[in-house]
Amino acid sequence: MNEHIAAPMRRPRTDTRLLDDITFGLSGYWAVLVAHDLKLFPLLAANPCTLQEVCDRLQLARRPAEALLIVCVSLGLIRVQDGHYGLTPLAEDHLLESSPTYFGGVLDLWITNASVFSFESVKKALLTNAPQPYGEGEMFQSHAAQADLARAFTWVMHSNSMGPALVWPDTLDLSGYTLMLDVGGGSGAHCIGATRRWPHLQGIVFDMAPVCEVAQECIMRNGLQSHIRTQVGDMWQDPFPAADLHFYGQIYHDWPTEKCQFLTRKSFASLAPGGRIILHEKLLNDEKTGPFAIAAFSVAMLLWTEGEQYSGRELSTMLTEAGFTDIEVKPTWGYWSIVTGRKP
Repeated sequence: MNEHIAAPMRRPRTDTRLLDDITFGLSGYWAVLVAHDLKLFPLLAANPCTLQEVCDRLQLARRPAEALLIVCVSLGLIRVQDGHYGLTPLAEDHLLESSPTYFGGVLDLWITNASVFSFESVKKALLTNAPQPYGEGEMFQSHAAQADLARAFTWVMHSNSMGPALVWPDTLDLSGYTLMLDVGGGSGAHCIGATRRWPHLQGIVFDMAPVCEVAQECIMRNGLQSHIRTQVGDMWQDPFPAADLHFYGQIYHDWPTEKCQFLTRKSFASLAPGGRIILHEKLLNDEKTGPFAIAAFSVAMLLWTEGEQYSGRELSTMLTEAGFTDIEVKPTWGYWSIVTGRKP
């Protein structure tokens, strides 16, 4: 009797931990959004709670409450000591509305636009090379037509920007500049950060009308009316106000290369000799192999805009081609960097 002899099977060269992190991470990260929505972080800010206290106050059964807490502990958002759950410094800095660097607006964006971040939308964006929000309407055209969308999105971007806005001005000597033009400046977060660090500096937030309304509110909240003003304008059509420092905070990643090159040339033509340009972005490495979070951010840009995440080398090339010199790429905070150059 002949027996079939199975072909030898090669043992796997790698384990599946990375694949586990990816597949199970999808549900774990959504659980963090649920924790935010349920106000778990403010609950733990007042006093650390036991598991049972979390169950009672959020009206959760033990099993889901513990699953939620373990996810947040594993990610470093919550700490546990002697059976009591409390916040880590990361959560205190960025997940409480009382914090000036509150990040919750970004989490709210993900919650309210869950369908945009779905498998179906990502696949469609990849296959069609077209953004998906607002019923597949172009995001900035929608903002121009609907003031409520523009204001809501500006508050989200304020939540995303205020933390790095308080840090990047420490990385560059701005003592020789007098007026910062924040092109597409949104809430004015970066003018706020820059003028707080360099009190001699004045700022102009240049953006569409409903966005400038939000910026005015933020400026007043910070008592900086004498330092920062707003000017309604279209960066594609209107001349730039006179300034010796041009700042673009997460503007370039919204647009394809040719539109970024247009803005770069426009700034170069507008600035006097000695003027400076600063691009504030989350950069891919020059090899464009990561980091993963920024690669994933490029997918988000597929969903929302015409743009993509750039590398420091790519942005430096744009500045050089426009005529800027003394180009520098400076990491600032987290994944953030600035790319800056001077008009000779």
